[in-house]
Amino acid sequence: MQLIRPDLNYDFMGKRKLAMMASALIILISIGTLLGKGLNLGIDFTGGTLVEVKFTQAPDIADVRNALIPAGYGQAVIQEFGTPNEILIRVQNMEAEESATISNAVLDALRGQFSADAVEMRRVEFVGPQVGEELTKAGIEAVLIAMLAILAYVTIRFQFRFALGADAALFHDIIIVMGVFAITGKEFSLPVIAAILAIIGYSLNDTIVVFDRIRENFEANRKRKTPESEIRVANDSLNQTLARTLMTSLTTLLVVIALFLLGGEVIHDFAFTLIVGILVGTYSSIYIASPVMLSLEGRFQTSEADLAAEEARP
Repeated sequence: MQLIRPDLNYDFMGKRKLAMMASALIILISIGTLLGKGLNLGIDFTGGTLVEVKFTQAPDIADVRNALIPAGYGQAVIQEFGTPNEILIRVQNMEAEESATISNAVLDALRGQFSADAVEMRRVEFVGPQVGEELTKAGIEAVLIAMLAILAYVTIRFQFRFALGADAALFHDIIIVMGVFAITGKEFSLPVIAAILAIIGYSLNDTIVVFDRIRENFEANRKRKTPESEIRVANDSLNQTLARTLMTSLTTLLVVIALFLLGGEVIHDFAFTLIVGILVGTYSSIYIASPVMLSLEGRFQTSEADLAAEEARP
C-alpha cells in the first residue's frame, strides 16, 4: 500500500515564507494571550486541597460535579482513583478558605446528592503554594534542559544550523501548545508538562528523520552546492520522507484520539495536549525546522576537517 506517490514533487519550500509568517502570527497571538490572560494553573502549581471520598456504589462523574456546583466547586478536578467507587476531588483554595472547611463543604454537598450513608471521607491533603512554586521551577528546568541537550546532540550529529532549526521547531511547538491552553482556559497541570516533554521527543524524532535525509542528499550534491540547490535538496528530502511522516503522525494520532475520547477525565488533558502537539509538531518538522536551517546557510561555515568528519559519520 502506497500512501504517497513515489513521483510526488510538492514544492514545500516554495511556501516556506508564507508558512513562517503564519507561524509567527500564531506565536505572537499565543505569547500575547499567555502574557495577557495567563494559564489556568492547576492546584499542582497554585496550591489547593485534595479530597478523596469512597462511594458505596460507583458514581457517575457528571453527577458528582453537579452535586458540587451549588457549593461553588463546579470547577474542581474530579477523577476516579484506584477503583470506580473511589473519587479524587481537587479544589483550588479561595482566599481565607481552609482545607478543613473545603473538605466538609464537599462532603456535605455529596451527601446531599447521594445520601449520608453513600459517601465516606477517606483523606484530605493540602498542596501548599511553596510546592507549587517548586513544581513550576522543575517543569521549566526540565523543558530547558531538554532543549539544550537537543541543541548539543544535533550539533554533534549534524551541524550547528541544523541544531538551531530543530530547537526553533521545538520552541514553536511549545509556545503554540501553551497558547492553546491559555486561549481555551483548560487547566495546565503536571500531566500537561509530561505531555509537552513527550511532544518534544516526538517532534524531534520527526525532524531528525527529515534532517538525516537532507544531510544524505547534501553529501550527494556537495560539488553543486548553492543556496538554490540546497532548497531543491530540502524539497526532495521532504517529499521522500513525507509518506513516513504522515503514516507515523496518523497512526499516533489515532491512538491519542482514542485515549482522548475513551480514556476518561484522568488523562483527558494529557491526550488533548498530545493531539495538539502531534499536529503542530508534524507541521513544524516540515515548515519550521528546514526553512530555519536553510536560512542560516553560510552563517556557520564548516571547516574542511569538519566536512571530512561529517562524511565519515554513519
